[in-house]
Amino acid sequence: MTTLDPLPLTIPHVAEAAAARWPTAPAVIENGETWSFAELWRRSRAAASALLTRGIGAGDRVAIWAPNSREWIVAAIAAMTCGAAVVTLNTRLKGREAGDILRRTRTRLLFTVESFLGIDYRALIASEDLPELAHAVLLDSGFAAFVAEGDGAHDPAVDAAMAAIDADTVSDILFTSGTTGSPKGVLMTYGRVLPQAAVWIANTRLTEGDRYLIVNPFFHSFGMKVGWVACLMSGATVVPMPQFEVAQAIDLIERERVTFMPGPPTIFQMLLAELDRRQWDCSSLRGGTTGAATVPPALVERIRTDLGMVDLITAYGMTECVNITTCLPGDSAETIAQTCGGAFPGNEVRVADGEGNEVPRGEAGEVLVRGTGVMLGYLDDPAATAEAIDAQGWLHTGDIGTMDERGYLRITDRKKDLYISGGFNVYPAEVEKLLAEHPAIAMSAVVGVPDERLGEVGRAFVVLRPGAAPTEPELVAWARANMANYKVPRSIVFVEDLPRNASGKVLKTELRATEKE
Repeated sequence: MTTLDPLPLTIPHVAEAAAARWPTAPAVIENGETWSFAELWRRSRAAASALLTRGIGAGDRVAIWAPNSREWIVAAIAAMTCGAAVVTLNTRLKGREAGDILRRTRTRLLFTVESFLGIDYRALIASEDLPELAHAVLLDSGFAAFVAEGDGAHDPAVDAAMAAIDADTVSDILFTSGTTGSPKGVLMTYGRVLPQAAVWIANTRLTEGDRYLIVNPFFHSFGMKVGWVACLMSGATVVPMPQFEVAQAIDLIERERVTFMPGPPTIFQMLLAELDRRQWDCSSLRGGTTGAATVPPALVERIRTDLGMVDLITAYGMTECVNITTCLPGDSAETIAQTCGGAFPGNEVRVADGEGNEVPRGEAGEVLVRGTGVMLGYLDDPAATAEAIDAQGWLHTGDIGTMDERGYLRITDRKKDLYISGGFNVYPAEVEKLLAEHPAIAMSAVVGVPDERLGEVGRAFVVLRPGAAPTEPELVAWARANMANYKVPRSIVFVEDLPRNASGKVLKTELRATEKE
């Protein structure tokens, strides 16, 4: 494992150090073109000079509303170099949602694209009242002209701006998904992000020479902080994907000899489904990470054996705390499949009851975390911050889990995903793991739907493996034979795919809405 030592103060300092240590090594590969670490830093400095020319400086907010690309990275490093905090916008947002975030962050400059998937982002916010948004720069068609406005990579003003940032500077403001209520802006500092990224690198064995296919969106903490930032810290190469598409992902894996690829379970399920249909070359793959909540043991085994990702581990984190727990190299396959590991160094993790008291090992409760990686707080929302982080400094994650005697955590589900059937608590993640053992099922998602007699019952949305054709009664009968009665889905809906957000996570809100149809 290779990483920068000592740890630089900020992300721009990481980019600078990477350019000095690995000047000619490939930093980013996109569309067959390679930028070295030295070139990436040179381009970032030149863009920072242009931002300074536009009046962007310490304490400002610069938003990025665009898909993964090399220009995205340059724009982010440049903004940070100037002392600005980066505000990331989900590429699935509509105009009203984006306008709300831009207003609340008082964003002064927006980096976006002319078009992505047929969407004109500037048109979406054309009618929004954004009095503080002075500039919009297009990364895909106007970036070179924008950079030319500055005094270039050797501008001494860039050095002066960079000298004013440190570990306590706010690095970014990422917004929570907003599945309930209004999305909240999470304030992070460099001193919270970089130490945990370094430990994540050690756990995944990410190193110089690795080719890292980043499917996770850069607007997400995973795609950014343990995505391209981790590559800069370790000397690995970024291979960005604007949007996951299985055929394109396979092409990139084969052509660029990708070695490392994190993603949610659905990403790996789709790659395996394609492998069931045809042979493709996955021989370069050696590792990655996947999410903790709905990873069936059978899926982990297939990822390790069929895709060859022997260094696959599970880890657990959230926007409010980039990393919480992780498995370790050398952990057994069963541990990797069934837990998300122990607390990252620098974190304390406990499973607690409703009063915040730790519950006995093996009992379910809410996962709490305390330590260096916990957010500074929510943007302009002290009440929400106080609700999330208690007086003892514990962040209440809203996740339900159990902890074993080793201190290893197992996520059972989100609190909000819990449904009660006939008086029994049902955790969809557990049902999905059980369904994954059926040889005909490629992937599934379970939600609770209203039932007059039992309050709620389970409904499973199932994607079948190629060539499989079980009936609904057959699957229900199998479920009755393999899980407690109250966990058995009362209905099965066969679907070709599951709805997912840009991060690849299943959109259960959309699935629940189908119960009315």
